[in-house]
Amino acid sequence: MEEPIDVHVASDVTDEDASLIKPNANQNSTITVPKVPGLISARYTLAILSFLGLMNIYAMRVNLSVALVAMVNTTLTNHSSVCPTANMSHTPKNGEFTWDESTQGQILGSFFYGYVFTQIPGGLLADRYGAKLIFGLGVLCTAVLTLATPFAARAGYQYLIALRVLEGVGEGVTYPAMHSLWGHWAPPLERSRLVTISYSGSHIGTVLAMPISGLLSELNFLDGWPLAFYVFGTSALIWFVLWMLLVHDKPSKHPRISDVERIYIESSIGDKDDVYYVPWWSIMTSTPVWALVITFFCSTWGFYTLLTNLPTYLKVVLGFDLSQSGFLAAVPYLALWCVMITSGHIADFLISHQIFSTTTTRKIFTVLGLTLPGTFLVFTSYVGCDHTIAMTLLTLSVTSSGLNGSGISVNHLDIAPKYAGLLMGISNMVGSIPGFLGPVVAGVLTEDQETFQRWSVIFWISFGTYLFGTIVYVCLGSAEKQPWAMDSQESSAITHQDINPSIQNDAGIINA
Repeated sequence: MEEPIDVHVASDVTDEDASLIKPNANQNSTITVPKVPGLISARYTLAILSFLGLMNIYAMRVNLSVALVAMVNTTLTNHSSVCPTANMSHTPKNGEFTWDESTQGQILGSFFYGYVFTQIPGGLLADRYGAKLIFGLGVLCTAVLTLATPFAARAGYQYLIALRVLEGVGEGVTYPAMHSLWGHWAPPLERSRLVTISYSGSHIGTVLAMPISGLLSELNFLDGWPLAFYVFGTSALIWFVLWMLLVHDKPSKHPRISDVERIYIESSIGDKDDVYYVPWWSIMTSTPVWALVITFFCSTWGFYTLLTNLPTYLKVVLGFDLSQSGFLAAVPYLALWCVMITSGHIADFLISHQIFSTTTTRKIFTVLGLTLPGTFLVFTSYVGCDHTIAMTLLTLSVTSSGLNGSGISVNHLDIAPKYAGLLMGISNMVGSIPGFLGPVVAGVLTEDQETFQRWSVIFWISFGTYLFGTIVYVCLGSAEKQPWAMDSQESSAITHQDINPSIQNDAGIINA
């Protein structure tokens, strides 16, 4: 049973539906949300399916990081681990390609060249025409290209790079579209938990893709490594069918949603029309938007450094074999998923019980989600070949970054739910730059010198970006809904009504 909350009732609620609403003495309305009829509510069905969608997206994104280790012939490229081999139970296979570190860095980073360009178009299209189709087509495009990856690789690394760029183009619309979708579906007091459930799918995708890709790459059937692309590409095709059948753009368009749930969602965030006007000047001159964009860039630098390079670091520096590297690289992301889900519930609790304001809550989780990963990452390069301590620190670094899920990751929905897709597109576009720049930097720094000293430089660069992002967000970040993101009714309510600021939340329409 969900707690009773006071809400401003949407103007399109019918008299019949209003029987669920009980007035109180202060002229607001009280809506008690009972248990939603049926097996599961529509908004949590969306959370589960978006979780699975993002799981498939990240599985198709990171499987190359593991498969690449099997694709490259390390004996010909003079690869040898810095540390003694850890528990090597068999002689690993060597791949068919002789790509050096610089070429591998270009391949790993090429995805983000396409990814960066469709962020803003994805947000605009989703906000204006509906996010369901945009998100679904983004996954479908990536699935088809993933299935074609082995053929492109064997045609030449230039073709593989081109294919990965196109994959990035397809996936680039997905996060802005998902944010746009939650702008219509996530009530403010459930915002953190719904969004973290949804986006945590990306980390489960990483958890599954890394060990499974490692195991598949070790098989002799179809040369092993192509299976990593066939399996995950097929999985995404199956998901696409379910998504198109079960998900809808808005509560008002959902044919199976209960009246109780529809009224609850629409009364909390409204049933807004599609975006018809974008206040570009207000957005581009907004201090909270700039703080969010800069902090996004800083947080993704360290995250993508590990996401794309961790399997290589484990094998080439710490001496784990491929199958071990896949499993060990997945462990931090499983822990991250647990932290992300837990932090979402904690953040909503802190906000709904007025322990901290929404802004303070976002800043607490962002500060922890930036400073802790950077600190643990730097320590990693100073423990030498102690595999246990190194893996512990790497796990803590990745895990603590999950706290950002209740910080900057959801902040777009706080400051401008109406333009959440567009704002995610802008911040994710800038945040994608480390995705292609980071692997190139790592490749250049470690060219024929895979040493702790070289990796220490990479980790210190990540620490510096984390620290800079922390300072920017603490000084300039906000979770207050911005004036340019308000509807005319909301602006009028703030101007003409006597609202108690001690209980008004960031959306201006719900009182906890």
